[in-house]
Amino acid sequence: MASDLSNIFKDELSNTLEQLLSKSSQVETVNELNASTYSSVQVIEGVVKFEFNNITSTWNFYIPTISATKFEYLMLGGMGDLKDHIDDEIVDAVNEIISNICGSFCTSVNAQGFPDISSLKSEVKSATILEGDILSSKNNSYEFTLSLDEDKLPIIVSFDEVILPYISIITGREVSAPESISSPVINNEVKEEIKINTTNIQTPKNLELLYNVKLKLSVRLGTKVVLLKDILSWDIGEIIELEQMVNEPLEILINGIKIGEGEAVIVEGKFGLKIKSIGNDNFKLNQIGL
Repeated sequence: MASDLSNIFKDELSNTLEQLLSKSSQVETVNELNASTYSSVQVIEGVVKFEFNNITSTWNFYIPTISATKFEYLMLGGMGDLKDHIDDEIVDAVNEIISNICGSFCTSVNAQGFPDISSLKSEVKSATILEGDILSSKNNSYEFTLSLDEDKLPIIVSFDEVILPYISIITGREVSAPESISSPVINNEVKEEIKINTTNIQTPKNLELLYNVKLKLSVRLGTKVVLLKDILSWDIGEIIELEQMVNEPLEILINGIKIGEGEAVIVEGKFGLKIKSIGNDNFKLNQIGL
């Protein structure tokens, strides 16, 4: 049975929106899409390619007008008027949101060390304004209703067949894992050839050559999207409220790349870091480019 990524995706969907929009966010419901609901509205289609284990999966995100306009409004700090239609600025904001959601999702999945999913990465291929009636032709589509403070905003995701075994909680269907990642039956001669060809790939002896490479460790306390005009008005004594809650884990970064999470501790009068979660060796090396 394939590892199920449903809850990780829902968590990263709500957590990323909460961080970017500075509003409490939670996935309230996930339902199979009723396409007729959006036949008369515009949507932003974000096409995202995921890759892992030599497998490629394409997801289509659809953000309807009611959600897209609200997202851009909140990303700008709730300044100005809420737009009533989608424009290029809203497309750019939604594109950034989708990219952040997928990036956080990949990081969280990789940190789990699943046996059948490794080095998951994503790339947003396009973001386009379309008419909502395109949804009637999409299969495996699900509507995620998010509570954003007092608002209930929908995000629609259309999955391809490849990823279905890994999101059975969302779909409610159990599907066998793709053959490309199942354990093949091979004879001893082929096994010996594979063994010979892989003995020189990242063995501990080879990795010892890198042990003295110096990498920069950083801990990210929190982030916040701010306006340029606010930055220009900052002065000594200014207090900037971050989006990170005091009880949330801190991000562990190596050369600017997140590899895990931890919490601050005091060690002999100095700040220290206690690791709470971290990726396996292959994940750490892949993330920092080694």
